Amino acid sequence: MLTAKSTKPITEISSITADTLLIRPWQESDRPFLRTLYLHARREAWPWLDASEWQLEDFDAATRDELIWVAVENGHRLGFASIWTNDNFLHNLFVDPRRQSQGVGALLLEQAQRTFTGTGALKCLVKNKRAVAFYQRHGWHIEASGDSPDGEYYLMHYRLG
Repeated sequence: MLTAKSTKPITEISSITADTLLIRPWQESDRPFLRTLYLHARREAWPWLDASEWQLEDFDAATRDELIWVAVENGHRLGFASIWTNDNFLHNLFVDPRRQSQGVGALLLEQAQRTFTGTGALKCLVKNKRAVAFYQRHGWHIEASGDSPDGEYYLMHYRLG
């Protein structure tokens, strides 16, 4: 069972549209949507990988025992972030491709960073240039690189201010 820390979720209200974007702890009822989002967003973000073996249940394994935050606007789920809290490790951050570049990822990232108790870490595939630039814009720094079955990655850190 995944549980949220006592960290208060983020809410942002747009003064232009009066829409509310809420970052809240995951609920079991989120699973079907998040499975689908995880599958499709990975295909969109990593087109150079062979996705033929990917399946909806990959979400379950990729987030097991992690703290999960979900972005919701007017009842519609837009993305999620999952954190391995023991290591302050941001394991996943995915936003619906139709809602990218609208601040959803930034709010999810901010919420994830608020859960860190020390230096945060993540691995980002080098070929995912858009994501690397996103993290760098938000204060993350490349510390090292390595190889994984999915290709070369950067180990990035975020130091608490």
